[in-house]
Amino acid sequence: MSNLYFTALKSLAVKETNRYMRIWVQTLVPPVITTMLYFVIFGNLIGSRIGQVGGFSYMEFIVPGLIMMSVITSSYSNVASSFFSQKFQKNIEELLIAPVPTHVIIWGFVIGGLGRGVLVGALVTVVSLFFVPLYVHSWLIVVITLLMTAILFSLAGLLNGLFARSFDDVSIIPTFVLQPLTYLGGVFYAISMLPPFWQAVSKVNPIVYMVSGFRYGFLGKTDISVMVSIAILVLFSLVLYIACWYLIERGRGLRS
Repeated sequence: MSNLYFTALKSLAVKETNRYMRIWVQTLVPPVITTMLYFVIFGNLIGSRIGQVGGFSYMEFIVPGLIMMSVITSSYSNVASSFFSQKFQKNIEELLIAPVPTHVIIWGFVIGGLGRGVLVGALVTVVSLFFVPLYVHSWLIVVITLLMTAILFSLAGLLNGLFARSFDDVSIIPTFVLQPLTYLGGVFYAISMLPPFWQAVSKVNPIVYMVSGFRYGFLGKTDISVMVSIAILVLFSLVLYIACWYLIERGRGLRS
């Protein structure tokens, strides 16, 4: 039976991977171009006036945040759009009647989001080399934070896909929730630069912990403990995974 489950997981993961690779001009290129514009505008034009942040040039400081921002957006949108498209086309019913557990369905979609998020993150990293040298303080922290963030937002995208009833619902969360939280997550500034009150408010934003942990992996400096950042990632991932599993088991948003 385990071989059957593995085959089902592999088939779903390959299907999800082929989906975004087949239209790579739409799924991989736009985030890279957008990040290049951030590098030019915020890094070169504005960064030259800001000076150093934490002992690094402003461009070097924002690179980890921009990479993380592209990973978050790509992994989330990949799963949310893919899952809802299958709901809309009624293809999801084939998965529901298949003799595989819910865990296989969840991980099949998550692997697709994880793959796209990591690939986009790698492309953005390559582009950043044209602007700044690459500093890596701890590859272990970089990899752990990158993978867990991509998994977390893949699960969040799956949750969005479960609740969405139209294509408009798929875009509401990224536009009105995810994007503001990302911009306020310390991508373009250090949390320590804020007044004490706003530092406390910022720590309610989970993306702050992801960006801080990822930045530590590159630069060796962070406003928040790395262990706290990883713990937050684990906690949110578990909560979202349990929520997705429960909703799929109950057929929420899947069965009429």
